[in-house]
Amino acid sequence: MKIGYVRVSTKEQNTARQEVLMEELGVEKMFIDRASGKDTARPELDRMMKFVRAEDVVLCESISRFARNTKDLLELIDTLGKKGASFVSKKEAIDTTSPTGMFMLTVFGAMAQLERAYILERQAEGIDIAKQAGAYKGRKKIVNEKFGNVYQEWKAERITAVRAMELLGMKPNTFYRRVAEHEKPAAI
Repeated sequence: MKIGYVRVSTKEQNTARQEVLMEELGVEKMFIDRASGKDTARPELDRMMKFVRAEDVVLCESISRFARNTKDLLELIDTLGKKGASFVSKKEAIDTTSPTGMFMLTVFGAMAQLERAYILERQAEGIDIAKQAGAYKGRKKIVNEKFGNVYQEWKAERITAVRAMELLGMKPNTFYRRVAEHEKPAAI
């Protein structure tokens, strides 16, 4: 069976281009993740790896969509191999059914990892320059109109902190940071 794996880094990004490619390649079952590729803890990747059987072929648009570092890439490929399945990356024209394909996979995997490191390095340099120029203030704070009311309910012990976080759609660190900001006396 031809199995397609599609991944974009954020929920806002579009998977259409990769999905069209999978259809063109005759994929029978597709798994789509909207998550960073920095590690292998991705729900659809996990589902796909459990689903794959002997003789299946996992198709991906490019190595970078499958794994961001060589170690994870080779571990995933090894797991597929142990199940009797193979991997094909369309962009790099790599097929792991041959020794040459495995060699090329390792080379391209290392290159993808290097490119990711360069991107992060350039991003950090850009942020440092922007900070020095006073143009970078960090991530924009998400304003939640309901915070004041939910905060009052929580302080009055009518709801738990967990419920307050649910109502506001906040994680604990964000919630408690906002509480501290809210309780901080105004500067005179």
